[in-house]
Amino acid sequence: MQYLIDTHVLLWLTNNDNRLSAKVKKIFLDDKNIILISQASIWEMAIKISLEKLDLKESLKDFVQTKIIGNGIKILQISTKHFYVIEDLPFHHRDPFDRLIISQSIIENIPVITKDSTFRKYKIKRIWG
Repeated sequence: MQYLIDTHVLLWLTNNDNRLSAKVKKIFLDDKNIILISQASIWEMAIKISLEKLDLKESLKDFVQTKIIGNGIKILQISTKHFYVIEDLPFHHRDPFDRLIISQSIIENIPVITKDSTFRKYKIKRIWG
């Protein structure tokens, strides 16, 4: 099964953070599952790095190569069709990166792994604990 992970989940996963739920850890450990990260998350990290709100301890390019691609996480490309959904999304969530992830979840019919409870207000499958 495919799963789309939110940005914080990627960061927690790559740092072995204990905030990941047991359910989420089980999903990651199952080799049959395909884990995806949105290009929007990489864009979000780039902005946070430039604002000095995120320190990856390596360049973003190296992080993508080693922590994302190196761990078998696939990058979900942003497509124009993803933007069309955003036009009609209710504003439960104001974060533009999360709104794009939600639209990708809707179009691609992929559940989102996120601790962010606001995702529940949308017609997507949210996975956490």
